Amino acid sequence: MTPQLEEAGRLLRLAQRDAVAFRVLLAAPEADAAIACFHAQQAVEKSLKAVACVRRVAFRRTHDLEELAARLGDAGAAIPVSAEVLRRLTPFAVEFRYNDEAIDTISGKEAGEIMRDVIRWAECELSAASGRSA
Repeated sequence: MTPQLEEAGRLLRLAQRDAVAFRVLLAAPEADAAIACFHAQQAVEKSLKAVACVRRVAFRRTHDLEELAARLGDAGAAIPVSAEVLRRLTPFAVEFRYNDEAIDTISGKEAGEIMRDVIRWAECELSAASGRSA
């Protein structure tokens, strides 16, 4: 296994852990949806970075999902969601974590669907990369 594939696997495991946190928090009536969506954003971010690792796409330390997706797109990756969708999820990484106002950029349901689609795509990308390195 290559170091890139090992790092990608680690990032994908972390993304899956964030996905679990998202689902638990979204289902908890006393939890704020913004906190759940933070974990959806983190799961998407880590999934994109996992694919960047296996494709050997350099990326800076960032929470900007659009930027990560653009770098992957430039490398020929077909991201399963649009830049507009990612733009609506990105603010949960930092801005909305320090704001106690109501947030309506995206619903919890939509955040969950985006997260699910990106994680599945990343899993497929890593599986394909594992097959090539075997």
